[in-house]
Amino acid sequence: MKPFISTAFFGVLTYIVALTLIASPWLFGLVNVSSAALFLPIYFGWLQLIMAIFSNNSTGFLKQLPIYTHQLLLTVMGFVLLVSPWLYTFSDRAFWPELVFGLLLMIMGIFTQKSPFTDASHRANRSTREGQLTSAD
Repeated sequence: MKPFISTAFFGVLTYIVALTLIASPWLFGLVNVSSAALFLPIYFGWLQLIMAIFSNNSTGFLKQLPIYTHQLLLTVMGFVLLVSPWLYTFSDRAFWPELVFGLLLMIMGIFTQKSPFTDASHRANRSTREGQLTSAD
């Protein structure tokens, strides 16, 4: 499937989702559910905000973190957030916010342009025969 999220929209959406994740325990009433329901969204929100600031895209300020690494880590964080209600056994009390944010983070990481999951331009140019290098001249 082709990526459908532009890198500029990805950058803006990263900041919005990061700030919403940080505030989500209070927005969705997860403060008294469990410590994992409280701290995981806050922790992942801060990590995402730091990655957005250091990311090498149009909305990053310091441009030190490659966009491939940002999207790979975002996908991993989304998966962990997605399974956290069942992993930390608070799915009987609240699981929708983690489920929605986990899916959103995974979609952002996978279906953004220049993603390591959908873009083949970051891979090395390989020859058709194994063990032989070809010239790019």
